[in-house]
Amino acid sequence: MTSTVPNAVEHADEQQPPITMFGPDFPYAYDDFLAHPAGLGQIPATEHGCEVAVIGGGLSGIVAAYELMKMGLKPVVYEADRIGGRLRTVGFDGCDPSLTAEMGAMRFPPSSTALQHYIDLAGLETRPFPNPLAEATPSTVVDLKGESHYAETIDDLPQVYRDVAAAWKACLEEGADFSDMNRALRERDVPRIREIWAKLVERLDNQTFYGFLCDSEAFKSFRHREIFGQVGFGTGGWDTDFPNSILEILRVVYTEADDHHRGIVGGSQQLPLRLWEREPEKIVHWPYGTSLRSLHADGEPRPAVTRLQRTAGNRITVTDANGDIRTYRAAIFTAQSWMLLSKIACDDSLFPIDHWTAIERTHYMESSKLFVPVDRPFWLDKAVDDQGNPTGRDVMSMTLTDRMTRGTYLLDDGPDRPAVICLSYTWCDDSLKWLPLSANERMEVMLKSLGEIYPNVDIRSHVIGNPVTVSWENEPYFMGAFKANLPGHYRYQRRLFTHFMQDRLPDDKRGIFLAGDDISWTAGWAEGAIQTALNAVWGVMHHFGGTTDATNPGPGDVYDTIAPVELPED
Repeated sequence: MTSTVPNAVEHADEQQPPITMFGPDFPYAYDDFLAHPAGLGQIPATEHGCEVAVIGGGLSGIVAAYELMKMGLKPVVYEADRIGGRLRTVGFDGCDPSLTAEMGAMRFPPSSTALQHYIDLAGLETRPFPNPLAEATPSTVVDLKGESHYAETIDDLPQVYRDVAAAWKACLEEGADFSDMNRALRERDVPRIREIWAKLVERLDNQTFYGFLCDSEAFKSFRHREIFGQVGFGTGGWDTDFPNSILEILRVVYTEADDHHRGIVGGSQQLPLRLWEREPEKIVHWPYGTSLRSLHADGEPRPAVTRLQRTAGNRITVTDANGDIRTYRAAIFTAQSWMLLSKIACDDSLFPIDHWTAIERTHYMESSKLFVPVDRPFWLDKAVDDQGNPTGRDVMSMTLTDRMTRGTYLLDDGPDRPAVICLSYTWCDDSLKWLPLSANERMEVMLKSLGEIYPNVDIRSHVIGNPVTVSWENEPYFMGAFKANLPGHYRYQRRLFTHFMQDRLPDDKRGIFLAGDDISWTAGWAEGAIQTALNAVWGVMHHFGGTTDATNPGPGDVYDTIAPVELPED
């Protein structure tokens, strides 16, 4: 079992095709595109060495730059902060360098098959992530309204939790054709996927997650909805998503994006950093041994972009924080889209007005985390009762609670090695509650809350270093953790995702391509960052007169047959 409230369908047939983040909005096989021996495409030899600006050095920007370099173009990466974006791995001052904290992305589903391509390419390892009641999690404590329940499987929880699990399953079947869509996605049955999804988009675009629950006979009980909001499915409580579009949630559950998570050994930021330094075996134009790092002066990206404008000949002119001005025939923008409204001075002519509207309407969710290093995984010690008798339980567990901490994760690398506790992982209003507090102030509040759940556990005595924290809404180059569409935002998201198809745009609106997970249908997932990067790579290739191999059509080549549902504007 991988969740406190299990996913809607228990798959008895282990031989059925594995699921992938394949649609449902744009059911294109990015994993097959990447794995094909013909590669992603080629550009005319006359364009080899041509510079392309890549703005943003997160995963999307680095993947796009890496693939453009392999085609023979010269990506020029601009990065305001550090390579990695929200793949941010940090250490603890004065502690063993092997102790790390994942301030952004920390868990990845097997259905992220394009992501796995690059994890394998970079030679990285993954291991199961200790989500609530996952197989890798020794025990879980659910603490609601001052009452705690210890569990190693969902069967150890009170009956009401199983009732909530059954209600979620029934709700998805009743309102979202879950089994049918899940089967179609596994079989990559594109016509069926599109048929189901078109009806759901039309019916549910204006519906919130909470409204979807309320409309279900299975969730007529407020108590069940409340528990579901606190405990949720997969990674824990989802009540912070209740105001968001139900379509956002369906994309997650259909593709099992919240199940069977794995973490990257040594930290997720290694992935973009290794791609930055990787020397591809197959590369056009550039000599063997070329890397993104070697194409940049001093091996570093250009600094932050401060201005973007169109200049004569439909060129894109970029001004950076050093005052350097460069002009390009093409650019890819992968940074957080709100940067175009605030940190970067932009010409209105960069994008069509309806695209600007979509950027302005993008809704971002807040998120905060706090980690502390500890001397060992003491939580695996066995508890005793007040009379000193063994209880057979772990002294501390992965914890879901309605207290300030919300989610506490226990991360170890063996019984005799230092370990890390994510004392709190919160979203939205729960994140904003932490915003005014320093890291040490946050830790004090968290230790007090956890002390109420585990009164006999002295967590503080095991802490061996200062806490590290992040509030993504307060990060100057992010201003939020990730996009989450509100009801009625489907049309806006469609404009942003389809922006790479620029033959449909006026000549004076082409040449700059949007990418990044907030441009994707699956914001907050690294897979979405990669998929939109590959869309942008296809767009740049096409912009330079390039083509894909006939045996490996790219996302733009098949666009007309699988284009996202288009809702009427009037």
